[in-house]
Amino acid sequence: MFDQFTRLVAEASLWAYVIIVLFSAVDAILPIVPSETAVITAGVVAASGDLFLPIVIAAAAVGAFAGDNIAYLLGRRYGARIKERFFSGEKAKKRVAWAERQLTERGGELIAIGRFIPGGRTAVTLSAGTLQFPWHRFAAFDAVAALIWALYASLLGFFGGRAFEGSAWKGLVVAFAIALAVTGGIELTRWILKRRKPTR
Repeated sequence: MFDQFTRLVAEASLWAYVIIVLFSAVDAILPIVPSETAVITAGVVAASGDLFLPIVIAAAAVGAFAGDNIAYLLGRRYGARIKERFFSGEKAKKRVAWAERQLTERGGELIAIGRFIPGGRTAVTLSAGTLQFPWHRFAAFDAVAALIWALYASLLGFFGGRAFEGSAWKGLVVAFAIALAVTGGIELTRWILKRRKPTR
């Protein structure tokens, strides 16, 4: 992916920004789309000067915010049907139930944190719409979350690329390792907190 992305940048850097927006948006509805990979890669490319870092950050944040709001609106309009169709598996049902319970209790905090939980972003945004969580509150929290995520992913790639200026692929590997460690840390924390909850 890194080679394809850098080739695209060399040919037409404007398209690279468009791809960042699209990947970041579509990932809210289809979690298999590698939006974080695209943004980290763009950060590495920005370290070499082929992309402008502030535009990478803005493109990622705008795409993420747009995608989350589309998912929210889909949840608000078709929530029950979407849950039946795409969240019918046992694991998916547990994620949605967790998202709904947490949204009721914590609301905005979950909208921000959900972005860093694998599959959590989609479950949280769809659940927020399904539960009729007030849109103005959702949009405010989500704007902050989208910007934090865009900064995190792009700066991770950027500083990884800077650290290994002669070998950009090494910077990409280090950035991905850190991203996996952060995601793993969040999942481990959730697992520990879940285990420590008193059973009733």
